[in-house]
Parts: sequence; C-alpha cells; structure tokens
Amino acid sequence: MQLISRKNFFPSVCCTYTILSLLKIATEAFTQGKWEIDQQNFVMIFCISLVATFVLSQYYRFQRFPPLAVILGQYLVILGGIMFTIWVIGHFTELSEYAYWDMFRSFTIPYVIIAGWYYISLFQEIKKANEMLEEIRKEKKDGDSYEDYDR
Repeated sequence: MQLISRKNFFPSVCCTYTILSLLKIATEAFTQGKWEIDQQNFVMIFCISLVATFVLSQYYRFQRFPPLAVILGQYLVILGGIMFTIWVIGHFTELSEYAYWDMFRSFTIPYVIIAGWYYISLFQEIKKANEMLEEIRKEKKDGDSYEDYDR
C-alpha cells in the first residue's frame, strides 16, 4: 500500500512544509522569547489560508444562488474578516499607514488566482459529471426500449 502517490505528492509536500514551518516559528518564539513581525506574518498567512480554504469549500451549500454572487460573497466575507482582524490588531500595535491597502492587495491577487483555478476546476468537474449522467440516462432510455421489445 502506498500512502504517498503521484496524485497526493504535492499536497503531502505542502502539508509537511507547513507543519515544519509552524513548528519552527513556535520553537523560535519559545526559545528566543521574541514574536517578530516575520513570524506574525507567516502565522497570519497560514490562518488566512485556512479560512479561505474553508470558505471556498462551502460553495456546495450555496448552489441555489447565482455562482457569481456566491463567489463575490465568499471573497467579501474573507476580506471583511481580514480587515476586521487588521482593525483589532491596530488597537494593540501600531499599523503602517498603508496597512489596509497592503493587506487588500496581498490577499486579493493570490485569492483571485487560486479561487479562479478552484472554480474553473470545480465547474469542469460538474460539467463532466453532468455529461456522465446524461450518458447514463441515454443508455437507460435505450435499455428500456430493448426491454419493451423482449416482452
């Protein structure tokens, strides 16, 4: 039995890298007693990735709504959460003059690329599944007519 295959090799590498990086950051913060901006940014990117992946995975719950509205709604929910987080952080630490703009840009560009890839893949899978269902329906319909002739 092979746990890591060609299909899951890259996701396995990504998971391993993420776990090791987070452990390294936690170890550094604990042993050095510092919580530097680079460490904070890395953890923030990880948290945003978790939330964005979760929100994207919930698309199936909103299939009764127009896809564009769902996609835009998901983006706005995540962006709103990020901006709220920045606002809260701003009460405890000094923010850059362009903190909101920087975070908007840093989130939007990768999100559009990754979400675009995700939704294109999703809609291709849906199209493939619909074609298979249609083929099965045609075969069943053809099969029913053969049964009628046998009687």
